Amino acid sequence: MTTNSQMLDAYDSQLRLVVPLVPPLGQEFHSDGFVLRVTGQHRGFVETAQTLDVEGDALDLLIHKHRDFFAASGESVEWKTRAHDVPADIPRRLLRAGFVPEDLEVVMVGDVQDMAIDPLLPDGVELRIVHAREDLDLIAEMESEVWGEDFAWLAKDLQGRRAAEPGNVVVLVAEAAGRVVSAAWLVFKDGTDFAGLWGGSTLVEWRGQGIYKALVARRAQIAQNRGVKYLQVDASEDSESILRRLGFIAITTTTPYVWTPPLT
Repeated sequence: MTTNSQMLDAYDSQLRLVVPLVPPLGQEFHSDGFVLRVTGQHRGFVETAQTLDVEGDALDLLIHKHRDFFAASGESVEWKTRAHDVPADIPRRLLRAGFVPEDLEVVMVGDVQDMAIDPLLPDGVELRIVHAREDLDLIAEMESEVWGEDFAWLAKDLQGRRAAEPGNVVVLVAEAAGRVVSAAWLVFKDGTDFAGLWGGSTLVEWRGQGIYKALVARRAQIAQNRGVKYLQVDASEDSESILRRLGFIAITTTTPYVWTPPLT
């Protein structure tokens, strides 16, 4: 039986600093083995190895270097942290550099075999795998309604990722009377034991009816057919309790720190 510690080690070694063989159109990935920087997304992205070889003033310089890289083009940037990262004062130094924390999420892992069950859906709701841009635009509209902000960038992002790795990004919608009421996607990482669960947002009036659970189950079936061992998800507070009931375990937490260019 895999222990939580072993699962965390696998997560750190297999899912961090990943540079795709074929990046989505317009995106560039640069990694020096300790820091990964991504450009060409809706905002910049930085993550690090679990243990950095710098601390103190040198760590401040590293943070400023990557912040200023994006500042030069007027872009915001997300720096992804985990609770078990070393040095432990990375979050404090990000705050000093002007980064602002977003909501904490729980990194959870589940065994595919335990999750791959037949989805149970409320009457009138169907799951469908989608590819077309018009469907991705409908997902973005649904996400915008759920979160109260513009998610138009999401359709382009999903389209680009599917174009780069068509076999590794599976996008599903839950529909009722032709309307997208929830959506989620499954991302395979070649050469790893994991597939990632993303999305899962559901319109308010359709929550509490098992749609999120059904989307997990359907994606687990797809992952099982690909021979994947584990599902991994960065869970919000709303999703965490559902995933725990399904058998997912928490291995760490993650918090994005975001720097936004000042208004001029």
